[in-house]
Amino acid sequence: MTIRVLLADDQALLRATFRILIDSNPDMTVVAEAADGQQAVELTLEHRPDVVLMDIRMPGTDGLAATSGICARTELSGTRVLILTTFEDDENVAVALRSGASGFLGKDVGPDILLAGIRTVAAGDSLLSPMATRALITRFLASSADHMPLATPERLALLTEREREVMALAALGRSNQEIADQLVLSPLTVRSHVSRAMTKLHARDRAQLVVIAYQSGLVRPTPDS
Repeated sequence: MTIRVLLADDQALLRATFRILIDSNPDMTVVAEAADGQQAVELTLEHRPDVVLMDIRMPGTDGLAATSGICARTELSGTRVLILTTFEDDENVAVALRSGASGFLGKDVGPDILLAGIRTVAAGDSLLSPMATRALITRFLASSADHMPLATPERLALLTEREREVMALAALGRSNQEIADQLVLSPLTVRSHVSRAMTKLHARDRAQLVVIAYQSGLVRPTPDS
């Protein structure tokens, strides 16, 4: 299946570079380009891409508002947003994750990492780049006093003990394989636990599940964060 990608960035040269890179791969194609957030929302509604590669800083409607606009629409539930940013320690990244973005990458990542990131997000998994440390998550997502939580601690009662355990490990950045190895389960079983937790907590994807884990107190910031 071909992964359909929409590019949203105000720099035409950068969009052209990404298009050449993406279109050179037989399993993905660029279906549209947007120069600002409003155009990104409109083109996403028109083309229904699998992944929107979204820049945060754009004139007019920025990438944060566009991400929120896309992720809030039920008819776009099959579209994933992958944030591209120069500032990986920016609180805007956390706001984007809370809004429904499936992850983010720095603009300086290599071509292979970018392509792998698109495939990861298209498959329904979340993506935090190698440079995105747990400190970023704990610093902004756990400090949610000024933000409406995606789920309250009470909602965690809907999960089984195993689902909470798997969710906590996912929030610490563990992959399905790493969780499987630690809990002596198969990766498929881990994926099933993650999927059920997402359904019960109404999480759009794995990234929002991570946000919920911190906001609900299931996982807490470490002292060295």
